[in-house]
Amino acid sequence: MTLKKSVSVFGVTGSIGTSTVDILKTHADKYSVDAVTAHSNVDALAAIAKDVGAKCAVIGDPAYFNQLRDALAGTDIEVGAGESALIEAAERPSDIVIAAIVGAAGLKPTLAAIRRGARVGLANKETLVCAGALMTAEVVKHNATLIPVDSEHSAIFQVLEDRPEDRVDRILLTASGGPFREWSLADMKSVTRVQALAHPNWEMGAKISIDSATMMNKGLELIEAWHLFPVSEERIEIVVHPQSVVHSMVEYSDGSVLAQLGSPDMRTPIAYALSWPDRIRVDVKRLDFATIGSLNFQRPDTKRFPALRLAREALQEGGTLPTVLNGANEVAVDAFLKDKIGFLEIAGIVEEVMGKVGSEKLTNLDQVFETDARVRRETAAMIAAV
Repeated sequence: MTLKKSVSVFGVTGSIGTSTVDILKTHADKYSVDAVTAHSNVDALAAIAKDVGAKCAVIGDPAYFNQLRDALAGTDIEVGAGESALIEAAERPSDIVIAAIVGAAGLKPTLAAIRRGARVGLANKETLVCAGALMTAEVVKHNATLIPVDSEHSAIFQVLEDRPEDRVDRILLTASGGPFREWSLADMKSVTRVQALAHPNWEMGAKISIDSATMMNKGLELIEAWHLFPVSEERIEIVVHPQSVVHSMVEYSDGSVLAQLGSPDMRTPIAYALSWPDRIRVDVKRLDFATIGSLNFQRPDTKRFPALRLAREALQEGGTLPTVLNGANEVAVDAFLKDKIGFLEIAGIVEEVMGKVGSEKLTNLDQVFETDARVRRETAAMIAAV
């Protein structure tokens, strides 16, 4: 009889988290649930914890501790709250951790899981954007396993696996182009929050949906790909693919281009992170190529989507500049979602903060947190002055 793998899900109430829960419940014979966490959605967290039989539930915002404790009263589920409790949950001995906390807030728990040598299914791209070289060094040092959950990076991971790295010529990251792929700059000036949240292909959380609309999401993925895979920055290209069927491609030295294809459903890459190096069945829509008919590709427009340019500049400069990029973007996106700034102002504010704060050599993780905190203050002040 095969022993079940224990799984902890960080960010369990978000889109990645709920998709993970769906898979874990379908394959309850293969997986048990250790810890589940959420930032503030205490009712959903409590309901999921009871539904999947979790051993531990942690709410990131300490203000909700009493509410979570009361909701789980009468169960054997351990309850915690705050950053220290999130880190303790990551240090628990689960076999697999799905790291799906949105933004830089996911860095410390992800690092804690890596340092105990866990298999980490990484759905938090900001972890590598802010501290990529430091994080990957920790993966090697502690013999952890890092498996990307982003559909694009999962695709590359699957295509590259067991093939010599020195045979890779190019990595091609595909991007849907978001809801404003064909909009003019003039039209994009009046974009509303509702319009920006309406992604044409994927169901995602608010922050990621806005990042997709600005194409900052693809810029962050560019930086993440550089940390994950064995090619130089100039050999990682972004290509717009509106159908979101080809999730990414790898070109080899003989001219062959291998791609991973599938329906735009995050349960596929999540399932691969859970089952690697094996595969499990997932009830996703199968591709019907005759119905699809054709697949389209085009170059991204960095004039209409300057976030792509800013991300590449941050990657080229290195040091703490990717941390600056990420922190400024998180604050600007939040301001847009609260109707404090316009859609096109997001990238403009990020660029201004990057120029103001600049970059310095990255040497330790404390520097990442200090830079992130400073950038958030600078960005918030800049927005308040608008």
